[in-house]
Amino acid sequence: MPGDTIFSEARSAAFAIPGWRGWWLRADAAFRLGPRPVALFAWHRLRLASGLAHRALPDLPAPRGPFLPDAEALPSSDRDWHGPFNPAAHALDVLARPGADIRALWEAHRLGPLLTLALAAQHDPKGDHLHRAEALLADWAAANPPFRGPAWACAQEAALRAMGISLTLALLGADRRLSPGARALLTLHARRIRATRAYGAAQDNNHPISEAAGLFVCGLLLGSLWDQRAGARALSRAMARLVSPCGAFAQASPAYHRLMLDVLAIAEWFRRRHAAPGFAAPFAARAAAATHWFARIMAPNGALPRIGPCDDSAFADLSGAGGQDARASLERASRLFLGLSAGLPDDAGCRALGLAAAPAMPVGADRLWRSAGWFGRSGAGGARGVLRTGVPLRFRPGQADLLHFDLWDGNENLLRDGGSGAYLPPPGFDWWQRMLAGGLGHNLITFDDAEPMPRLGPFLFGRWPRCRAIPDGAKTRDWRGNRHARRIECRGRLWRVEDQVRGDFRRLALRWRLCPGDWQRIPDGVESAKARIMLSADAPFSLELIRGWESPAYGRVEPSPVLELRANRPIGRIFTDIALPKMRPG
Repeated sequence: MPGDTIFSEARSAAFAIPGWRGWWLRADAAFRLGPRPVALFAWHRLRLASGLAHRALPDLPAPRGPFLPDAEALPSSDRDWHGPFNPAAHALDVLARPGADIRALWEAHRLGPLLTLALAAQHDPKGDHLHRAEALLADWAAANPPFRGPAWACAQEAALRAMGISLTLALLGADRRLSPGARALLTLHARRIRATRAYGAAQDNNHPISEAAGLFVCGLLLGSLWDQRAGARALSRAMARLVSPCGAFAQASPAYHRLMLDVLAIAEWFRRRHAAPGFAAPFAARAAAATHWFARIMAPNGALPRIGPCDDSAFADLSGAGGQDARASLERASRLFLGLSAGLPDDAGCRALGLAAAPAMPVGADRLWRSAGWFGRSGAGGARGVLRTGVPLRFRPGQADLLHFDLWDGNENLLRDGGSGAYLPPPGFDWWQRMLAGGLGHNLITFDDAEPMPRLGPFLFGRWPRCRAIPDGAKTRDWRGNRHARRIECRGRLWRVEDQVRGDFRRLALRWRLCPGDWQRIPDGVESAKARIMLSADAPFSLELIRGWESPAYGRVEPSPVLELRANRPIGRIFTDIALPKMRPG
């Protein structure tokens, strides 16, 4: 996703905070981010201002095919590779003042159909699949000369595209002897990655991992020992910094955790295929821990909590699972990093990569677990809850979601997060940001109808709360002095959330975002065939079932039911009791 540290190259005017207050908030955010990302970002800005970054990406001839072995490009159809963005703009100027969301366009530039066509060519060598793949690459290269237009605007996207092209070549057995066209194409991508490495490293999210992995893979295929070693070192350093020993990722998002695992898996697969030295510690241990963490949080059907930024990426999707089903991603990572199967013994993607079958992963999630930024517990019948604790809050929160609670019953996400909508909503839909990424988009308490944190950019908030772990939960203290402690209890199919609040607030609102269903109001709660939810407190309150909004997929927003409690001081404790349906015998 586009990065955003102190000053975002993708910042919208809607997030501008005028005057000295805006600068003070940014100074506070810089302090919380820490000296390393601030210094790296400052160095990046200096290289931009001096022209060094632009000179590192000069105008060069577009590479010409053939790119793939024994392939001839079929006549290509007209594709819109640029959308509303200027194809002639220098890559580093494309996002200076974006007028539209670039996420969907970048998905097209990842060239995912190449992998589908390569797999089809394996099964049907006499078909035209290989020629269609060559046509796609030729059309892309002709329409996106280096380093102009949106295709080259982001080093992470260049890295993901380079890895996808490399994987296509590997599936066709052409990754060890590159054609001149393929060599030229990957050389350009390696150059794009190297040009803004400081910016990627400053993000403390997927950028440094993806870019390091992309540089490593390019180095392997190009025979560039420098790129290979530089990429491997950067990847190991990024894993040591961004992935905790418990497996939690600095970017608090199950969706981006999946993307991280996909990238790590492809980098590790190429390392083994080309018999390269192993990545330095703690790569192996952190990759294994990250795989275990992911297994805890994924639903049996592959669905993920839509907590944090979520754009439904499905990188190197050889199984055709798509963005809503992460089982194949877990299976691939489990075989590579754990030597176990995650429940898909016949996964097509693993079969295409030649990953051997493995013993099954032990069944059953941990009853009670805590990791950096998260707390979880499991109940009877496949029910499980996940609390976003933020403990410790070392890295910037991507949404105002601290103390959000997700509750699942098997594959049903009963109490859910609102999702992301879009990183830069369409004109007239700026309210997506407020309704989804802000306090209204999560299952938590807001005080005096104010946002928990002031928003400074698409992915940056100021005045982070103080977070601490407590038994069975976590607590926060916001910059206004309001304190909120949340505890999660579970007894079989009965769940209780206890919220304890203190502070100088006048009123508060507690929202529970419900899954779609026939919810009916009952005294002090709601019920449906999926659950019965009852609320109680130590002070009078009002309760209403209202219409909210959620984003079930990137770029889409739909109405959703929200149970909203409102109360005035001196309320101090609120109890939410959730009774799940009794388990059926057998």
